[in-house]
Amino acid sequence: MPRLLIIEDEDAIRRVLKKILSEEEKNYNIDEAEDGLIGIELIKKNSYDLVLCDIKMPKMDGMEVLSACQKLQPELPVIMISGHGDLETAVETMRMGAFDYISKPPDLNRLLNTVRIALDHTQLAQENKQLKKKVSKQFEMVGKSEELDQIKSMINKVAPTEARVLITGENGTGKELVAHWLHEKSNRNKGPFIEVNCAAIPSELIESELFGHVKGAFTSANKDRAGKFEAANGGTIFLDEIGDMSLSAQAKVLRALQENRVQRVGSDKDIKVDVRVIAATNKNLKEEINERNFREDLYHRLAVIIIHVPALKDRRADIPELIHHFTEKIAKEQGTKPKVFEAKAVSLLEKLNWTGNIRELRNVVERLIILGDQQITEDDVKKFVQLKTS
Repeated sequence: MPRLLIIEDEDAIRRVLKKILSEEEKNYNIDEAEDGLIGIELIKKNSYDLVLCDIKMPKMDGMEVLSACQKLQPELPVIMISGHGDLETAVETMRMGAFDYISKPPDLNRLLNTVRIALDHTQLAQENKQLKKKVSKQFEMVGKSEELDQIKSMINKVAPTEARVLITGENGTGKELVAHWLHEKSNRNKGPFIEVNCAAIPSELIESELFGHVKGAFTSANKDRAGKFEAANGGTIFLDEIGDMSLSAQAKVLRALQENRVQRVGSDKDIKVDVRVIAATNKNLKEEINERNFREDLYHRLAVIIIHVPALKDRRADIPELIHHFTEKIAKEQGTKPKVFEAKAVSLLEKLNWTGNIRELRNVVERLIILGDQQITEDDVKKFVQLKTS
């Protein structure tokens, strides 16, 4: 039920506003305040979806109320109510962040339309906030080991800067999660996060994928196409498995990092981009440099900060919490009640040699949930998991 607050010192206007809104939508929960000070106290105590506020009031005028609202609840839409002599002030409140203004006496259709639009705005803002929380939850880094705490500490220090980051580690350790959190905790988190798996794209197509192409640049180029660097403008581009990138593409990435410009394949026109680059690899890039498979100058451009994600066998303290996390997640996906792993089963899983890292652990947990009973026992682990201890 949407909750509205009317702040108006004239009783007659308050009654008219409440009557119009109540008759139109009986599900509105409407509070009243006869001056700005009372209105602000109500906003401090309650959660409102919309405020309608008079401009000229004793004790605290509408401009002051609007300013206070923006500090208390920045996303709360405020519709200003103005007399004929207040129109210039009403326009000024719009510059200050008011959602809209309505003249006295209020026009029925104008009032109702403005309120509906403002409430839709509130609902959309709440949905976006919930969606962002879901996205954050999706890329949660689970565990309390010392190794994971060090990674989280580095992310908190590095994310707010513009420093480029190289994430290293074996396949399945969670390098992608680190990249997502670097973006989420950065000043670019409202911009796009564009991921490119360099190992999954054929070498002859990687340049087009990264930098785009113009029509006719090659046989299948039927129209102009923007690349991932352009798509990431204002945000972050994550170059996963960058050790598999061709040398020619590496040269163009180096130029993009040096000049903040890219050229589409088949064009000589520069396109300016504002992108933060995060890269990841499971390879030893210094060895790749020695074997002339990776450019040393690009390595030094990318590796301003290096974050190493340890293998699961090097952070075994996180395994019990990861098992619980995956159990809850899988049960939610399957619409079933979460199963319970007995302590001996968890203890045995902690001892295994997880060559596939967290990705392998997740698969094993799902297998045990599908094949085991309501309680997963040590015998289930011995029966359904290949027991290779390190």
